Amino acid sequence: MPRLLIALPFALLPLFAVAVHADEQVHAGLGTHEHGVAQLDAALDGSVLELELRSPAMNLVGFEHPASSAEDQAKVAQMRKQLEQPLALFQLDSGAGCHVTTQTLQSPLFGDQMPSEQDDDGDGDDHQHSEVHAHYQLTCSHPAALHQLGLAPLFKTFPATRRVQVQLIAPSGQQGLDASAAAATLTF
Repeated sequence: MPRLLIALPFALLPLFAVAVHADEQVHAGLGTHEHGVAQLDAALDGSVLELELRSPAMNLVGFEHPASSAEDQAKVAQMRKQLEQPLALFQLDSGAGCHVTTQTLQSPLFGDQMPSEQDDDGDGDDHQHSEVHAHYQLTCSHPAALHQLGLAPLFKTFPATRRVQVQLIAPSGQQGLDASAAAATLTF
């Protein structure tokens, strides 16, 4: 695993501590799970670009419960098919020659054993909070030509995603920012 991704948690620890504290006050124990909001970690180390997307399932399929109906199963299958095509979700400079080396998709909706949160909001109904995690490793034959990462296709494909909280590490440094459909281009 590239050194930058290993260093990412340590570099972002102060930001995480502030975010967790604020989130605890707002969500009373729900962690960072917020409908309409996803997280993306991106790290460019030499010719390797790693992208890790975490999102509530609600943003991607419109529900978080196990897919028991044929309609829900079809939505999950469609979402998985879309996530299996990261070059269609993330715009990269074509001159960089990036191709997918590995990818991993995880979610309780796929039958994976991932932790999911239970929330009892006091109304007598327990609400399950399912997440989808997608990790992509890309190799770029000309990484110096990689100047931007566009998220417009991600917002178009999954319109319930209103905001993506991004942590980006590149040779020029690290940055944290919020992307939206109106401001969907990140600069390396």
